Amino acid sequence: MPVRRLDPVLIDQIAAGEVIERPAAAVKELVENAIDAGARRIDVVVEKGGRRLIRVTDDGCGMGPEDLALAIERHATSKLPDGRLDTIRTLGFRGEALPSIGAVARLTISSRARAASGGTLRANPPGSAGASSQAETSAHRIRVDAGRVEPVRPTALSPGTRVEVEDLFHATPARLKFLKGDRAEAMAVTQVMRRLALANSAVAFALSGDHIAGFDLPAETQDEAGLARRVAALVGAEFMDNATRLAASRDDLSLSGFVSLPTYHRATAESQYLFVNGRPVRDKLLIGALRAAYADTIVSGRHPSVVLFLTLDPERVDVNVHPGKLEVRFRDGESVRGLLVRSIRDALAAEGHRAASRPSAVLERFRTPERVPVMAALPGFGYRPPAPAARPPAPVEASPPVWLRGGMAEAQQAFEKTAPEPEALSMPPLGFARAQIGDTYILAENADGLVIIDQHAAHERLVYERLKRARAEGRLLRQMLLIPAVVTLDPAARDRLVAAAELLEPLGLVVEGFGGDAVLIREVPAALAHVDPAKLAQETADTLAEWGGSEGLEARLDLVLKTFACHHSIRAGRKLRLEEMDALLREMEATPASAQCNHGRPTSIRLSTTDLERLFGRS
Repeated sequence: MPVRRLDPVLIDQIAAGEVIERPAAAVKELVENAIDAGARRIDVVVEKGGRRLIRVTDDGCGMGPEDLALAIERHATSKLPDGRLDTIRTLGFRGEALPSIGAVARLTISSRARAASGGTLRANPPGSAGASSQAETSAHRIRVDAGRVEPVRPTALSPGTRVEVEDLFHATPARLKFLKGDRAEAMAVTQVMRRLALANSAVAFALSGDHIAGFDLPAETQDEAGLARRVAALVGAEFMDNATRLAASRDDLSLSGFVSLPTYHRATAESQYLFVNGRPVRDKLLIGALRAAYADTIVSGRHPSVVLFLTLDPERVDVNVHPGKLEVRFRDGESVRGLLVRSIRDALAAEGHRAASRPSAVLERFRTPERVPVMAALPGFGYRPPAPAARPPAPVEASPPVWLRGGMAEAQQAFEKTAPEPEALSMPPLGFARAQIGDTYILAENADGLVIIDQHAAHERLVYERLKRARAEGRLLRQMLLIPAVVTLDPAARDRLVAAAELLEPLGLVVEGFGGDAVLIREVPAALAHVDPAKLAQETADTLAEWGGSEGLEARLDLVLKTFACHHSIRAGRKLRLEEMDALLREMEATPASAQCNHGRPTSIRLSTTDLERLFGRS
């Protein structure tokens, strides 16, 4: 069969498959055009998830009849006045969106140029091919139906542009079959609009339609307060209550926004909003940097919530690497990654022992119907709770226990030298211990109310941070076993342990193969001298199984230290003295990331005095 040229309409329909994948992609392209046109308000209406109708109305600079005719031609744009792709400063630049939509749907564009200063009218941004000092003041309209173009005609419209897309993909039924349900497509449109509205807080946005939780957002001031209001409106006030502000820069890189506390996380990454020079992106490098920044502090399988804006010289980033412009390529990716990781870690460390605040959830648990009312347990109300099981009292240790080695022992000694009444001291953030509940939870009182601390989770984090510091300083001590321990493992676990022997030795664990499925353990970390070597070997082998191909050496070693820290931490059910509890609290206050354990669970929960008054109906 001879080679022949494809029909131009067919070419546009093929290209539309990459540019306009679903209704949300069409909305994104049209709204980005409105933003590039300088719009101060953008209204979006969708019907049937966008497949029946998409209407985008803006008050931007508008277009004259000549520009309308050019706008629906492929690769016709006003966004590249200098013809360079290495300094792109607009959201759109390819000139593909409108002809692609017109090739697969019924497209109607109505526009009226806005008058410029001095009485002239501007049909497009400066530098556009169709711009002129004088333009028609009336509005014009052009229609395209599956690639068939109608002539430009006059119409009625206020200054700005209105784009209507009807029966999307009616010209390509195969693509129409692959769309999801109306509700799912509407949710995708909403997510796109959220991202664009977050990136442009100075622009008013309105979204409405069926299956949509719409919004009508006023234009905000271009400052931190205005951005905070926009983020609270779109991401939620709860996010703002559990997030910390971030602002950092390095060379010509600038990073700002909000990142959630490690104890505030979601099941999916949908609440991660990343922007590069005002462009919403889902870039692998940035997502990987987020994962690295939260690696030590968040629950496995959970995702932090962030709203981050990265600004850099356009010459240092290539945005022309993805049909939907959702991915970018950085000239110096390591600098970008380093800035994100270090800035997020510093911001979280500055929060100290602060954990996610969700007192309302705690209060609701007290109010659930299945719980017995407080008065039911009082004499005369007919209900008697079952007697607790008898438990012999745990012995109180006369000397500091083994787990108080290092920083906590020093804290306890300093505490015991002065031993003043807690009321006589200035109240520290975590307060002073008052009691131990179930030999597991420490009940402390601070200036704001009550703090409940999980003693095992808290101490596990403290030990882990102590081990990391010791490894960084090259002073991790190890204990030689008088009789080397022979441990039998399954073949896969044995091979993992032997293969990692060289990496484990600086951590204090010296192992070697011993024939068959056995390994010989000659030395263990000094802090774990009391731990069963067989259990330590098995759990270390299990930890090594979690290593993926993308983690760096430091992250892999930290995984092993987490295993060591878990073995060396005080357990639930261990009875502590008040002095020991207070020593634990003081070290928590001095340790970064102590608000969550190594697995990302919170180490403490706070109940303010106001929360307590609500529980008892006093407010």
